[in-house]
This record gives sequence, structure tokens and C-alpha cells, in this order.
Amino acid sequence: MRERLLQAGSMILAMVLLTMPGPSQVLKDNKKQGKSKQEARAESAAGLPAVLMQDRGDLATLDLYYGVGGKDGAPNPNDVYTFVDEDLNQSQPKFNVKDAEGRHWKAKLGAEPQSETAATRFVWAAGYFVDQDNYLDEIKVQDLPKLHRGEQWVSPGGTVSRVRLKLEPKEVKTIGYWAWSDNPFMRTRELNGLRVMMALIGNWDLITRNNKIYEVDGQRRYVVSDLGASFGRSGNEITRSKGKMEDYVASKFIDKTTSDTVDFAIHSRPLPLMALSFHYYPDLVHGQEVYKNVPRADARWIGQRLAQLSENQIRDCFRAAGYSPEEIEGYTKAVRQRIAELNTL
Repeated sequence: MRERLLQAGSMILAMVLLTMPGPSQVLKDNKKQGKSKQEARAESAAGLPAVLMQDRGDLATLDLYYGVGGKDGAPNPNDVYTFVDEDLNQSQPKFNVKDAEGRHWKAKLGAEPQSETAATRFVWAAGYFVDQDNYLDEIKVQDLPKLHRGEQWVSPGGTVSRVRLKLEPKEVKTIGYWAWSDNPFMRTRELNGLRVMMALIGNWDLITRNNKIYEVDGQRRYVVSDLGASFGRSGNEITRSKGKMEDYVASKFIDKTTSDTVDFAIHSRPLPLMALSFHYYPDLVHGQEVYKNVPRADARWIGQRLAQLSENQIRDCFRAAGYSPEEIEGYTKAVRQRIAELNTL
């Protein structure tokens, strides 16, 4: 009976994934929608420098509660947001809103708002570019219609609970996607450090459509723009999780080491039936390679950077994500242990 249930669940998930667009399909759909401006921007930006990291200075001084946007750039929890439209192209419930200052935000509901908010703090602290994500226990949204997805987080009067707000700045233009196996930073210490960061936060969803190239400030910035599948447990569609402290704490971090390399214990191979989703299955399978054969010296380098963070800074990452005191302490202890493991390589 249990095997039949697992098989049935796999078939349902396969059908769901078949409807999810891959990177190439996204670009094709954009063309149909008259959004070929993205391709034109990509061509015009081809001569701009490609950048993966930025010097953060003294990591011990970083404010990891507010993260990249700082306190002044954070969304106002007491604001009344105006509904713009619903985004039905992604796997998680999302819709766009505008605040009283005219800033545009993408609201995400579901399983990822907390884990993604915490993850962006760590990746940003290490020196990498991230989206400005903030978690709010609830927001008030006017003109909010009945949502196609995520309606269970909406209360009468337009109150929406457990929300991640991602700032959508006008000056940042998305010009394409990048792959872990094909980018300007191959075999560099910086890219290897980012591979380690994905293992540290337990991000098992390393598919290409989660990686974006932004044109901003005269640069082509390479960003992992979706970090929601983090701080849980890796595995297949049945076993993996997001934002579950107990799963993260119980997960193995380093799988094996050689004299020169380290493999991290992140597994994301889908169940066999997921092979029906031709754009999703291979992406996840190839994503597993990101965690293998990382140079030990580069893993230790990023560990030394993270070792500059205080216990309170690490705790602030999870406070910002709205976790309970017990979850905050469990996560903080586990992250500190993982940083210590990197520094003993």
C-alpha cells in the first residue's frame, strides 16, 4: 500500500512538473508575450563586466537582520499595499504589490518565505549578490482579489500572512539565465565558494531558471535569485523539505573528502517518473554535480570568511525570517557547526 501511495504521489508530481516552464520555455513564452526586450538588453549588455561577488568589508559589522536593503530599505509592516497582479508562472504562490512609496514588491507565500529570507542573509554576507528579500508575519493588501493559489494565507479584509516581499527595483533589468556548468566563472574560487554556500544553506533546487543575470550599475551580475528550497532536508519529492529546522539539523553536511576535494551531502535526484518532465529532471540531476569535487582550499576559504560572523549575526538571519526562539537556536547551532567543519578541511 505504501509503495502504491508513493507511486501515485510521484505520478501526480510528475504531471505538475510537466506544466512548469524551463528556462528555454520561459524565454519562448516571453517572446510570445512581446517581451523580447530582454534579449535586446542582453545583447547590448554583452560587453559589460560579469561580476559574481562584491567586497563586503568587515563581515563582523554587517547587519544580517535587515540584510542587503538595510533598515531604511525594508518594507513597512504597517503600510497598506496595493495589489497589482498575480504571478501564475512560478511553482510557489506569488503576486505583485505596490507600497505607499511607489516601490514594487513580489509577495511569495507557501513553504519558502522564511527559508528564503534567512538564506539571502548568509549568501549576501559571504559576498554574493542576492535579491532584497524581507519576511513579514502579515501585510495588508487593498484591492486583493481571490487568488488562484495561496488563498489559505489570506484573511478577510485583505490581510495576508507569512509573506516574503522581494523588492523589484526599476533600475535592475533581468537579461538572462546562467547555468552552473556554463558561466564566466568556471573553476574559480569565487564560484566554488558559491557552491559551498548552497550546500551550507542546504539548497537542493539548483536549476537554471533559478539563476538570473541582472544588468545594474554597468555590470552583469550573476545571482541565485531563488533560495527558497533551503534549511530543510534534501532528497526526492517525497523526502525533501524546506525551512524545517529538525530536518536541517539532522542532515549530514560533508559527505566525503579526498586530499584535494570535498563532496557535500546534498541529494536532489528526482524519482524516476520525474523524467517525464524533460526540462526539470535533467536540471535537478545536473544540479547534484554542483556539490561534488569542490576544492578543499576553496571550501576552507569561504568557511574562513563565514567564521568572521558572530553568533548573534547568525541568529539575526533566522530572527529576520520569523522563526520561533527554539528554531532560531537550533538553526544557529547547526550553522555554526557547519562553518566549523569547513574550517577544519
